[in-house]
This record gives sequence, structure tokens and C-alpha cells, in this order.
Amino acid sequence: MAMSPLLPLHLLLIPLLSSLPTCPSSSPHHHHHHIVTTLPGYDAAGDHPNPIPFRLETGYVTVDDNHNSELFYYFFESENDPTRDPILLWLTGGYRCSVLSAVFFEVGPVRLALHPYRPYDLAAGDLPRLKYHPYGWTKAASVLFVDSPVGAGFSFSGDPDGYLVGDVSASLQLKRFLSKWISDHPDYLSNPFYIGGDSYAGKIVPFLVHKISEDIDAGVWPIVNLKGYLVGNPGTGESIDLDSRVPYAHGAGIISDQLYETIMEHCGGEDYYSNPKNAICEQAMKRFNELLNEGSSGNILKNYCIYDSDIHHGTIPPFPPRECIEQTYGNYLIYFWANNNITREALGIKKGSVGEWLRCHNGDLPYSMDIKSNIKYHRSVTTKGYRALVYSGDHDALVPFLGTQTWVRSLNFSIVDDWRAWHVDGQSAGFTITYMNNMTFATVKGGGHTAPEFEPEKCLAMFQRWISNEPL
Repeated sequence: MAMSPLLPLHLLLIPLLSSLPTCPSSSPHHHHHHIVTTLPGYDAAGDHPNPIPFRLETGYVTVDDNHNSELFYYFFESENDPTRDPILLWLTGGYRCSVLSAVFFEVGPVRLALHPYRPYDLAAGDLPRLKYHPYGWTKAASVLFVDSPVGAGFSFSGDPDGYLVGDVSASLQLKRFLSKWISDHPDYLSNPFYIGGDSYAGKIVPFLVHKISEDIDAGVWPIVNLKGYLVGNPGTGESIDLDSRVPYAHGAGIISDQLYETIMEHCGGEDYYSNPKNAICEQAMKRFNELLNEGSSGNILKNYCIYDSDIHHGTIPPFPPRECIEQTYGNYLIYFWANNNITREALGIKKGSVGEWLRCHNGDLPYSMDIKSNIKYHRSVTTKGYRALVYSGDHDALVPFLGTQTWVRSLNFSIVDDWRAWHVDGQSAGFTITYMNNMTFATVKGGGHTAPEFEPEKCLAMFQRWISNEPL
């Protein structure tokens, strides 16, 4: 588990602890938070660290007393009117990826500046630079980013068994998190409350909303003022998420008519993507994946690049090749930012709680995908009157909009506002359709697997309108 002993000595600034943390020395409080006044690397003037132009609180909430499991959060107050603006609880995808990805690459008010950075110049206390992000969703809401499940980002357990979680148990821990967090922040009890997430988190969000709505129905206190939820390029657990890659790739000119016809003829039915039924289908799917991987499946307009989340712990991420700088340099920088002791001090990370920070723990911690399909939860909470926005970056081949559009239609809600363009600055920003039960589906033109990463301006406009109850 520990990092390679072959590291140069000057990299010892990065804590060389195993990635499975031990119980930190401080006594476990139910809730422990602090206000971050300066973010390491954030430098508005260019010569010395400035106070950050938004209010940021970080902290921990204990969600499993038996195992001393604590979830870490970043709470960015709205830059508009925090007393009245909605609160958005935001989860990130990849079932064990750090929510710091969402802060820096998606909807947070700060981004990594893609300046040249030499990780070996540690004597200067050199850190990757951060810059203000003008299209952060904190323009319209306060955003509570949570590292979930336990083992993602800076969330940890004092006992190895605390890491044995899955979709259902992690959702119930989030519900506990929320109830404790809101009790600790009673000023926010009346603010409209929304839950959002993309990719794999899109599978968790409707279930979590469903569980909270049950508490609300039962009158369990403290209750957030839950209004609805939003999910981007969301997984459902259904085979349609993956099966739709084939018609999508065909429509986008990635595979030939012939290959498409072979797959349709020999693969047939459901779940052929991950479970080819016969040798011809298996051969065709192998060819399909080779062709899809000629580019980036998260955004078919981009280059094929290896992301740091594909690299296992114990290895410093390699510097990205020139043709991948624009896409993956941020993923390279975030590793050095999060593993620096100056950063951890500033964020209030408990000493000894997490060794090497990884953007994603791919498969090195157990996780059970025990929600097989979340479509019934989408149906149940929207039928109860909670608002829903389902949006898809239209250049995503990982969870293509075709699959998402298919299951949204399968709910059989009648159409209130038929398919039309929505606009930013007078130009189409994508297309949208609104159904009964306050359910809106929208595509984001040019967006990839995490739409706000590629089209931040369009996504902020979409979010602002939706959260203000305006048509897109």
C-alpha cells in the first residue's frame, strides 16, 4: 500500500503513509470544522497569497460511530445572497473519486491554473497555482461538496472495516451527514435544498433524495428544505447506460454502418455491451472499443489521453504528453496540490487520517454496487413533486445522451414543453424538453462526460435558470 521507496528525498514532503489511514490522534468529534481564509496557491495579485474572494468552510462529520468513519466536506457560501440562495449538496462520480475534482474541474469557484509547475522545486515551497473561476455555481447557490463514500478524497475510517460500503450504505451515511450538518448550521434550515451529482453519483442522487423524502414524510427532524435534484450524464445501473454507446458512436461517425449492423444483428437484446452473447458479438464489441478509444470517450472531440485516475497508488503521476496538456494537466497538478502539507494544514485535514491523496481509488478499496437500477427512485421522487433536471453533455460517449433520453422517456410522463433549443447569448446552447412532475431533460452543446468541465458558461446559465424556477 505504501508509496514506492524509490522516491527522491525531496518528495518526502508528501506524507509517505499507506493509503489506508489509521485512526487520527485527535478525539473524534461529531462535527469539526474550520474557516479557510487563504488557499495555498491562490494568488489574485500575482505576487503574494490573497484572501480568497469567497467564504469557504471545511470540516468532518462522523457518519459511522462503530468504525469512526468521517466524511470530509468543502462548503462554499453563495457569492450572491447566502441567507436566501439555495444550497446544493454536490457529489462527484467514479464511485470513489474525490469531490475536489468537482471543485476544481466542474462547478467550484476556483480552478487550477495550467502554469508550468516543477514538482521537484519543493525547496521553494512551490505549489500549483489556483485561479478564480467566473462560472462557478456559487454564483447562484451555496455548494456543499462532500467526499463520499468513506475512502474518497479526505474522508476516512479509523477501522479498515469502515471502508466496506456500497451504494446503499454510502447513501445512508450521506443522509446521516446531512442531518448532522444541518443541525450544526441551523441558519440554513429554511434555504431551498437541492442534491446534485454527475456520472456514477447520478446513480446515488435519486436514491438519497428518496430516503430523505421518506424522513420528511415521517416528520423526522432536522429536515432540510428539499426542493429537488439534478444529475449530469448520470448512471442508472441499467444496461441502457452502456448499450447506448453503440448507436451513439454510429451516429457520430466513429463506427461504420457494417460494424453497427453486425452488432445489432448478433448482439441483440439488453446488456450486450458488458456481456457479449456469442463469439461474433464479442469480436464486434472488441473492434467497437478499439475504434471508440481512438479518441477520448468522455468527449469525442478530444484526444485519447491517460488520466491520472487510471494510475494506481504509489506512483507519482507522469507528466502528460504535449497533446494531452490541455486535457490532463489539471489532473497532474491536483495530485501535487492535495498531497502537500501546506495544503493539508490550510484545509484542516486531520493528521494521520489519509496518506497519499488520490483523485480516484480505482478498485483498491472494496465497494458494492448494490443499487441495480435507480429509475424507480427517479419516478418516486418526481411523482412526489420534487423538481428534477437531467442534463447530458452531447459529446459524451461514456454515458451518451441517447441512453439517458431513453430512460427519461420510459417514465411515461406527458410532455409539457416539447423539444426545443435553449440559448446563451442568443445562440443555441443545447436542446431541452420538459415533462410533467417538474422533470426537465437538457443537452449541453459541446459538453462531455462532465458537462461543466467543457462548457462552464452554458452550464452555469442552465443551472441559474433552473434553480430560479425559470425555463431554460
